[in-house]
Amino acid sequence: MDSDDSQKSEKTPTARHTCPACYKQYKKKEHFIEHMKVAFHSAHDPRCGVCRKHCKSFESLREHLTGPVAKENCMKIFTEQGCDLCLKLFDNPASLNQHREVCLLSAPAPIGTVPNAESQSYMNFCGENHFDNRPEAIAMDCEMVGGGSDGSLDLCARVCLTDEDEKILFHTYVRPQLPITNYRYEITGLTEDHLTNAMPLKDVHDKILEILYNGESIGRSRLDGGKAKLLVGHDLDHDLDCMAMYYPQHLLRDTAKYQPLMKTNFVSHSLKYLTKTYLGYDIQSGMHDPYEDCVAVMRLYKRFRALDHQIEGIVLATKYSNDIHVNFDSLTTEKLEEMTPDELYELSKPNYECWCLDTRQALTLGL
Repeated sequence: MDSDDSQKSEKTPTARHTCPACYKQYKKKEHFIEHMKVAFHSAHDPRCGVCRKHCKSFESLREHLTGPVAKENCMKIFTEQGCDLCLKLFDNPASLNQHREVCLLSAPAPIGTVPNAESQSYMNFCGENHFDNRPEAIAMDCEMVGGGSDGSLDLCARVCLTDEDEKILFHTYVRPQLPITNYRYEITGLTEDHLTNAMPLKDVHDKILEILYNGESIGRSRLDGGKAKLLVGHDLDHDLDCMAMYYPQHLLRDTAKYQPLMKTNFVSHSLKYLTKTYLGYDIQSGMHDPYEDCVAVMRLYKRFRALDHQIEGIVLATKYSNDIHVNFDSLTTEKLEEMTPDELYELSKPNYECWCLDTRQALTLGL
């Protein structure tokens, strides 16, 4: 074989463009740019503590670390040094064991054994924010009975609100506006006796909004929140609909719709699953306790709000210091083609509001 044939037989290496976040590779720069436009990578992504790969949810990160096709090296190191609840990595077994004592939680006491709304005025909790300069959050859970001819219509029959310290602010049985055809006793534990003298739905509605708006005007709260409180829950839109109640979307923190807590196909997990997977204990084993559910959603919110994500925009801070609105749409194709993978990553922004921003925004504003 002559030298020309030998050269033709050799494989010419092809330059590949590697995503600095998820490590996917593309032969063409234009395909890599399209990936960066739709991937929504950011510093807020769940990330492997070993290889630093970005994942779109904690479930996909868990699969990367412990699933059937987990990365061998990542799985080995995580098995020895990682927390199976929060998925953080630690330097040594002693640090991991110390962390687990804090990370692994136990179920709260049933609602009948904790202070109730009659023993403390909920108005005491309606003052200025007092949680380390963060916007104050309130957890809410509703228990539903059935209405309609087949009992499938959800009617709110019990509601509980708690603060960040797991104290009950408001708890009451609710008298629905429609006839009850199924008390769903096996789940709710409710009977006709519980609801005979229950608070009318309209009064419950007004009392909850009084707590949440915290003396703030509706207009101000819809604009930027003001002193109004964040409302934490699981499938909050459903609970609010059942109470014929509106609360601004930007003040809702929903564990059923928070992208990092969803399945890999972005379908919601149950609160029971989230509590067991990320807090380490079981709930809803028998009749549902609204206080127990309130505590679970608040603990989930506080755990993921506390994540310390790096500040974005470091790479492009100098290059585009005079243009705070720079993004994929504001740059021409030629400009994007000239950018490095790290610069393209800096242009990418998440398509959801990370809960860590509740803390960062408060500190930035000096609240």
